[in-house]
Amino acid sequence: MSDFPPYPSGLRLGGRRVLVVGGGHVAQRRVPQLIAVGADVHVVSPVVTPAIEGLVGSDEITWHERGFQDADVEGAWYVIAVTDDRAVNDHVSALCEEHRVFCVRSDDATLGTAWTPAIGREAGITVAVVGNRDPRRSALVRDEIVAGLRDGTIAAPHHRDRAAGVVLVGGGPGDPDLISIAGRKALMEADVVVADRLAPRELLGELPSDVELIDVAKLPRGRSAMQEEINRVIVERALAGKRVVRFKGGDNFVFGRGYEEVIACREAGVPVTVIPGLTSPVSVPGIAGIPVTHRGVTHEFTVVSGHLPPEHPESLVDYEALARMQGTVVVMMGVENAPRIAEALVAGGRDADLPVAVICDGTMPTQRTVLATLGNLAERLVQESVKPPAIIVIGDVVRVAHPDAF
Repeated sequence: MSDFPPYPSGLRLGGRRVLVVGGGHVAQRRVPQLIAVGADVHVVSPVVTPAIEGLVGSDEITWHERGFQDADVEGAWYVIAVTDDRAVNDHVSALCEEHRVFCVRSDDATLGTAWTPAIGREAGITVAVVGNRDPRRSALVRDEIVAGLRDGTIAAPHHRDRAAGVVLVGGGPGDPDLISIAGRKALMEADVVVADRLAPRELLGELPSDVELIDVAKLPRGRSAMQEEINRVIVERALAGKRVVRFKGGDNFVFGRGYEEVIACREAGVPVTVIPGLTSPVSVPGIAGIPVTHRGVTHEFTVVSGHLPPEHPESLVDYEALARMQGTVVVMMGVENAPRIAEALVAGGRDADLPVAVICDGTMPTQRTVLATLGNLAERLVQESVKPPAIIVIGDVVRVAHPDAF
C-alpha cells in the first residue's frame, strides 16, 4: 500500500472532534492549524508545552491531562499521534485502523493512514502540498505557489478582485522587500497607482503593463495644492470605476497626510481602505542597529516633524517640553533644521554631549549612519554632506548601539 501515492482530499473539520495524542513541539505546530479550520481539538497528554497550555487557557482547545486511553478514539473524525513513544503511536494508529478513522503519525509517516500537507492560504484558496514524505520540499513548493497568488503572478488578471475604490498602501521605509504582503498584493490588483517619490520604486516596474501609473512627485504647484490635486485624482479615478492604489513610503498616517485622502474619499462617497506600512521612524533605526527604546535607558520615544524650525509660528512641536523629557527623540524631515532643533533642545536642558545618529537613505543600498552629539550636530552634517532623506535619532539609545563612539 505504501507504493501508492496519497489521494488528496479537503477535510471539513469545523465543529468536528479531532484528537491529538501528545503535547510536545510537534503538537504545538499542528494544533493552531486545526483551530484555524474550526476543529473541536482535544489534546491527550500528561504534559503540554506552554504554548499549548495557553490555548487551553483561552478555551480554544480541550486538554485531557493524562495518558492515552482507548476510548479517546471514539467519536473522533481525525487523529494525530505525535508522542515520543513509538509504542503509544503504534497503539493509537492500530485503534484508528479498527475504527476506520484516518491517523497521522509524526514518528513514521509510512505507518499512518494520512499525511499532513504543507498548507498555505491566499485569496480564498487553500494550497496543500504533499511531497511524498519530503516536508521541506513540500513547504518550498507551497511557498512558491502562495507567493504567486499573493503578488498576482499566478492568478490571471480577470480573476483578481478589482472592485472600484481607493486603497492607501504604506510601502515601508524604501527597501521593496519590506512592504507588507497585503500591500504588494494590492499593487498587483490595481488599475491605477498614484505613487510618491519615497515609495519603493522597484515595485513600480513589476506592475502589469495595463496599469496607469501617476507620479505625484511631478505634479505642478505648491505642496498644499499638490495634496489637493492628489485627492482630486484618486477620487476621480475611483468614481470612474477604477481600483486605485495610493502608494507612498513609510506608513500612510505617520506624516504621510493619508487621513486627508481618507476624508476626501469619504466626502465623495468613495470606498477607501488602509494597508499600513512599516513606519520609518521605528524601522529605519532598527535596521541601522539602533533601538528607539532600551530597558533601563528610556521609557518613551517621541517622533516629531522637523520640516519647520523651532521658532516658526506654524510649528506645533513644543521643544521646551521635549527637552524636559528623558527619552529618545526621532526627527523626521529635519535635516535642514537640525542645527536649530539641536540648539533648542540644549537650551531646554538636554546635554550638549547627548548622542545623535543621522541615518541617511535608510534601508537602501546607500544607507549610512553619521554619528554626532547635540553640540556638534551642525558641524557633522556639513562634514558628511548629509542630504535628505535622513532620520535623526537623539538619545542615549545611540550610545547603547555605538558604545565605542561615545
